[in-house]
Amino acid sequence: MAFDDYIQIERVEKLTKKEFIENYYKLQKPVVITNQIEDWPAFTKWNFNFLREVAGDKKVPLYDSRKTDYTKKVNEPDFIMTMSEYIDILEKGPTDLRIFLYNLMKDVPSMKSDMHWPRLGIRLLKSLPLVFFGGENAKVFMHYDIDFPNIFHVHFEGEKQCVLVDPKETKYMYRLPYSWLCNEDIDFDNPDFEKFPALKKVKPYITNLKHGEMLYMPEGWWHYMKYLTPGFSLSLRSLPGRPSNLWKGFANVAIIRYYDNWMRKRKGQDWLDYKDAESIRRTNELLETEEKS
Repeated sequence: MAFDDYIQIERVEKLTKKEFIENYYKLQKPVVITNQIEDWPAFTKWNFNFLREVAGDKKVPLYDSRKTDYTKKVNEPDFIMTMSEYIDILEKGPTDLRIFLYNLMKDVPSMKSDMHWPRLGIRLLKSLPLVFFGGENAKVFMHYDIDFPNIFHVHFEGEKQCVLVDPKETKYMYRLPYSWLCNEDIDFDNPDFEKFPALKKVKPYITNLKHGEMLYMPEGWWHYMKYLTPGFSLSLRSLPGRPSNLWKGFANVAIIRYYDNWMRKRKGQDWLDYKDAESIRRTNELLETEEKS
């Protein structure tokens, strides 16, 4: 059983700085922007064949669909292979292997000349243009970004589905303690509302991104991605604009992730089992309290 009513993310054509700031950034409202990057050389150049030529020999970090492994640190990859080997896998058929949080342009600086930094009124971190790849049916777990950035997420090749949830609904998301993930047993294509009843309170946003389309994701928004075809995306990010999110992001990066890694090493699988159980206990307890009041 899927969610009853998704909210379609608004789609607009090329925005000015004023339009973006007034209508989306200040309101912290997601939007899909079309016709915004047609003047980028990347719009016509960037595809799998191009990446084979310029980055085929680069070693890339890969992740699969397994739940968090206590023996690994936060965001530690499951596999390493060359970009050419990975693209071969993508083109053979469905695979759950993904590239996640990879600074490809650090390894291939020439690609920077193929893009232009959007001039939409927010200061983007030019040292962190990160790429994300996935094969057909690959899924990115529901999460929000550790550092609470504002993100312009530009898609290339094929099509991917994006589901977003407003941070105001975090209390219903079964967030794992000391983490920015929800309970990993939740299938957001077919959620179990009996086991996770608070999800009935969630009103997710949805859109499909095609080549050249750009999704603005405001700071702290949950997101779940599913690749409908093999493809890749470029994320451009800024620091959070809200001081509270700036502090929470700093705490996540500088303190909480290290504490979580330490607890994985100290307690092993018991630590992950505790977080799973606690996410359900806390959220369902909150739901029961709300229903009684």
